[in-house]
Amino acid sequence: MRKILIIEDDEAIASIERDYLEINHFAVEIADNGLTGAEKALSEPYDLILLDLMLPGEDGFSVCRRLREKLDIPILMVTAKQEDIDKIRGLGLGADDYIVKPFSPNELVARVKSNLAQYDRIKGKPDHHRNSHIEIGSFVINTQAHRAYLHGKELELKKKEFDLLHFLIVHANNVFSKETLYERIWGFESVGDNATVAVHINRLREKTEEDPGNPRYIQTVWGVGYRFQP
Repeated sequence: MRKILIIEDDEAIASIERDYLEINHFAVEIADNGLTGAEKALSEPYDLILLDLMLPGEDGFSVCRRLREKLDIPILMVTAKQEDIDKIRGLGLGADDYIVKPFSPNELVARVKSNLAQYDRIKGKPDHHRNSHIEIGSFVINTQAHRAYLHGKELELKKKEFDLLHFLIVHANNVFSKETLYERIWGFESVGDNATVAVHINRLREKTEEDPGNPRYIQTVWGVGYRFQP
């Protein structure tokens, strides 16, 4: 049974989240503040963390930063704020996805399942050995080791950054819309938005391009989407 940690100070919301997840056969634990939640997450094994943004003791941004330094599991940020800056900041600190309150419990469960399925595809079902080593231009991708290199130097990529780069490289020269990339990488079609993909594209450019403002590899096709150019 997959184990989920909910870090949420609103007892009513946490209870609803727990009930729906348990109905869907997840084991669930709750922490009602940031400090306790971070301690539990770092001391016990979990498959996914639901992390509220506004928490007593330590806010969700700080908790996310701490957890991402130690853990490579999906972190789904839950926020009541609609502003893109909050979403972008959370993604920049290592959150894999976010969901905005108010949300339906069914949407939450679907998003949790989607993030776990994507994680399993990357970690639990590695490619066959013959496809694990990909070279294109100055890039090398090792899917089994989950590592990427540019000009012989390893890139420090978070999970979704690696997934996105891998997908673009495998489909080099093809153009993909933000909506398509969201569906392929995050695995959940109907609730994605442009901020998620744009943030990860910008982070990849910062790590791969000499001039991120004038990218050579990950190019924007205006009005259409993005493509990888070897």
